[in-house]
Amino acid sequence: MYGFVWLVVRESSNPRTFARGHDKVAEAALLAADYGSSVPQLLHKHGHGPGHSVTAKAVHEGSWEKCPNCAYVGAPASIRLHQKKADH
Repeated sequence: MYGFVWLVVRESSNPRTFARGHDKVAEAALLAADYGSSVPQLLHKHGHGPGHSVTAKAVHEGSWEKCPNCAYVGAPASIRLHQKKADH
């Protein structure tokens, strides 16, 4: 499976062309290989942690949004779903 994931990435100019599920396999392998399967280690190595929120950075840079009615943050599609579920 690893060879297939690598082949898809190398032949594509768009890294979103992974076969279904292979992006999660690659993500898990990267997390294991480079960060000891630890999301806190990944965040720390990229300068995030107490006082340096990765979610605040995502909102500030425009890739995520804040719900106008509460403190929820997420990708635009997540905000829309949240607003429907929260009835606001």
